[in-house]
Amino acid sequence: MGDYSSETISHMDRDFISDLLRKGERIDGRGFSEYRDLVIEANVVPAKAEGSALVRLGDTSIVAGVKVLVGDPYSDSPDQGVIMVTAEMSPIASPLFELGPPKEGAIELARVVDRGVRESGTVDTKKLCIEEGKKVYMVFADVYPMEYDGNLIDASSIAVNAALLTTKYSEMKWEDDKAVKTGKMLPLPLNNMAIEHTVSKIDESLVLDPTLKEEFVQDCRLTMAVDKDNKFTAIQKGGGAGPISLELVEKAMDMALETTGDIKKAIVEATKSVE
Repeated sequence: MGDYSSETISHMDRDFISDLLRKGERIDGRGFSEYRDLVIEANVVPAKAEGSALVRLGDTSIVAGVKVLVGDPYSDSPDQGVIMVTAEMSPIASPLFELGPPKEGAIELARVVDRGVRESGTVDTKKLCIEEGKKVYMVFADVYPMEYDGNLIDASSIAVNAALLTTKYSEMKWEDDKAVKTGKMLPLPLNNMAIEHTVSKIDESLVLDPTLKEEFVQDCRLTMAVDKDNKFTAIQKGGGAGPISLELVEKAMDMALETTGDIKKAIVEATKSVE
C-alpha cells in the first residue's frame, strides 16, 4: 500500500522510473492508462464462503470471500442489514506484511474498498432485513492478498464485486419470534457495481494500475470508484503526502472512465455462469 518506500527504494530507482516516464515509457512497457493482464475466477471456495472470487492483476492476486450471517441490526438502522469489507495481509503474499493484528495497510485497504461498496449502494441493505428491529442479514466480504506486486485496492475491488455477484445464501423468515430457514437460496440484492481505479502520481506523470516499484516512488495516489452509470461515487487521495493539481485530478478521472467499462464487462463475464 505504499507504506514502505523509505526502507526499500533508493533515489537511483526513483530517478530511473521518473526518467522513463518523462520519455513516455513505463518499466513494464505498458501505456500510462493501461491495466495489467486481468484474470477473474468466480466461486473459487464454494465450501467455505457463500460467494468468492480470485483475481489476478499482473503479478498481484487477491481472493475475496463473502459470508452471510444472521445478526442484530444497528440501533440507528433497525430495518437495514449490514455490509462490511475486511482485509487480512499475510506474509504469504509479501515479506512486507507481518503476522499479528491488522496493520495500517490492511485497515486502509479494507476502508477504501468498503467505501466503494457502501457509497455506491452496491447492496440494497433494506432487503437484508428479516424482521425490523430483530434480525437482519450481515454480509462480510473478506479480502486476502495472495501475491503483492502493487495496486491491492483495484484488485480487491474487482474481487469483492465478483464475489458479491456469485453470493447465494439461505432465505430466513421470522416465525415464533426467531429466524428460521425456508429452504430457499437467494442471491444478494444488488443495486449497483462500483469499481475502484487507482492512479499514481510520480513527478508530473500519472500511471494507472501502479506496480509495486511504481508505488514505492509515487508522490501520492488517487483512487476513484466508478459505478454502473459511470458516475464517481468515491474519491480518495492516499499513498503519500505529495500534492496533486486539479488538472491532474481531472486527468486521473478521465483515465478511470476510459477503462472502467472493460473491467465491469470482465467481472460480468466471469460470474454469469455461476449457479
